[in-house]
Amino acid sequence: MTYEIGSRKYEVDEGWGRMPEGYEIFRAAGVAVDGNDRVYVFNRSAHNVIVFDRDGDMLTAWDRDFIEPHAATVDREGNIYLVDRDTHVIEKFTLDGELLMTLGNRNQPSDTGGTELGQLVNKIGGPNNKPTGVAVAPDGTIFVSDGYQNCRVHKYDAEGNHLMSWGVPGKVEPGHFHLPHGIGVDNRGRVLVCDRENHRIQLFNQDGEHLETWTGFRQPTAVVIGPDDTVYVPELQARVTILDSDGKVIGQWGGEEDQSPGGFVAPHGIAIDSHGDIYVGEVLEGARIQKFVLQ
Repeated sequence: MTYEIGSRKYEVDEGWGRMPEGYEIFRAAGVAVDGNDRVYVFNRSAHNVIVFDRDGDMLTAWDRDFIEPHAATVDREGNIYLVDRDTHVIEKFTLDGELLMTLGNRNQPSDTGGTELGQLVNKIGGPNNKPTGVAVAPDGTIFVSDGYQNCRVHKYDAEGNHLMSWGVPGKVEPGHFHLPHGIGVDNRGRVLVCDRENHRIQLFNQDGEHLETWTGFRQPTAVVIGPDDTVYVPELQARVTILDSDGKVIGQWGGEEDQSPGGFVAPHGIAIDSHGDIYVGEVLEGARIQKFVLQ
């Protein structure tokens, strides 16, 4: 099936993601692509990290336990960062699974006032209380969206030293967040933050100064930037939006829950390979990974 998104055409690869018996994808929360177009699916099955080649054949899986896989990204140096929400940490690995760095204190949430999951927090906290996303700038600076029980963006240097944080709980003003739920750094160096429950993306410089806000989303969950500066945003309400670097919508697809190939149920993670192909991971009742091939 072919989808026209603005001037672009994508075809869903219905056979993508082949695995041997005993493996499955369940709630593909995070998706990342490395420099060789290998695809890392960070999911909530018994095998939390499953690696595929570009054609969709499984290459390997990691024998490591995570509690609540939530997001993944690969940096320019060829390392992968995985956000394990319910242990409150972000871990940096080699692509072979060797642990290099941990951000946050494992199983030690920061104090944000005992807020219920996903509700507006009572007060700001340090790193981390159920973090949601991670992005790495070209110089190695790391940004973490800390959202399910916090309302902050945390900035670290390349060695993992905490430099600063920004954000307060709120629904309207710039710099106010209600569940920051995904983060990216674009080619201008801007930090894009999915302010999920406020249905917007806020843009900042790397010192936390608010630059602008893009609106009109339906619970944006993640944001990635393609090689041509195009911005890709999965939205929990069964939609994916593609924008240019100025926030103008190029196209959208989905909008109603659809379990058929090419449809969406709770899109959560997204990645773009060097060919411009799109990989979308779904959670809740969606649970799958889908590939859309740029024609």
